[in-house]
Amino acid sequence: MSSAIDEKILDIEDQISRTQKNKSTEHHLGVLKSKLAKLRRKKLDAQFSKSGGGRHGFDVKKAGDGSAVLIGFPSTGKSTLISNITSKESKIGHYAFTTTSAIPGIMFHRGTQIQIIDLPGIIEEASSGKGRGKEVLAVARGADMIIIIMDPQKTTDYYKKIIRELNNVAIRPGKTKPYISIKKKDRGGIALSTLTKLTHMSEKTFMGILREYKVMNAAVTVRSDPTIDELIDVLEGNRVYPKILIIVNKVDLISKKQRRKIKEKFPDAMIISALTGENLESLKDEIVERLELIKIYLKKQRRKTDYEEPLIVKRNSTIRDVCDKIHRSFASEFRYAVVSGKSSKHPNQRVGLDHVIQDGDVITIIVKKF
Repeated sequence: MSSAIDEKILDIEDQISRTQKNKSTEHHLGVLKSKLAKLRRKKLDAQFSKSGGGRHGFDVKKAGDGSAVLIGFPSTGKSTLISNITSKESKIGHYAFTTTSAIPGIMFHRGTQIQIIDLPGIIEEASSGKGRGKEVLAVARGADMIIIIMDPQKTTDYYKKIIRELNNVAIRPGKTKPYISIKKKDRGGIALSTLTKLTHMSEKTFMGILREYKVMNAAVTVRSDPTIDELIDVLEGNRVYPKILIIVNKVDLISKKQRRKIKEKFPDAMIISALTGENLESLKDEIVERLELIKIYLKKQRRKTDYEEPLIVKRNSTIRDVCDKIHRSFASEFRYAVVSGKSSKHPNQRVGLDHVIQDGDVITIIVKKF
């Protein structure tokens, strides 16, 4: 079956490459891209659902307040880096393919505990299963952040290849899921409501892509200006949108001029040396910032606030999220919460489960008595 799917994929890719991109071909290209995405999903599902061995060493349970995976080609210094920023020592060697399994460690920084996972170096066509790429990328799909680590001599080439492999397994690092709501109905056709002007495609193309995905009767609300590819991503439903952090390692081996050129190409990249320790503290700060973690403080009734052990949650979390993190029964037994801090209108404000908290809030959860 795989070879038949590959042939169909190549045929549609060829059609897309031969089609001139303009207003008159926009609808046709949208339909072709929809068919291509469905074929790739079918191939991806087959690859990641195959049973049997091969997962040994890659069954990593998520831990800590957030998780990040180190993705890079062999010999970019991932093992040295994880050894220097986490509590776990990864096996290090001065040759390619040192790491042969997923090695997790915990980074303790600014009151947080971040799980950092060192993955084996990926190679081209890793998304097709080469070099245990299937296992590597499966772990990456479950992470909150993708940390791309690169050699300073091959930054542009490495970056493009890594992003391509990630995109091939439905990972969209650094991107935000488009604001598109689709509520299916039994009848009435498609009611399309666009709250911003569509500049990347016409409404006809938008509707055509919906129908290609068998969306015939639905209320569709669009709050962003998606591209054809972004709309298809939403309809596919299996895309993940982790944060991204780009690291250029081994900068102790290059000149200041080379550093400047790298920053010009990748202005948001962290320039580090895992070997000498250069910028590692700044890297830790950046990981915590990019994961958008905040501290809140819990206060039991008639007790003092616990400032010693803050609870770490993601930015824009609600009281419901706090309840779920404390104990799975709290949300079902919840009466109200008392909040003091940036998110409250006044000290000791009573709020419900949907109240959005902010960094530094002091919270008391009141549950039902039985």
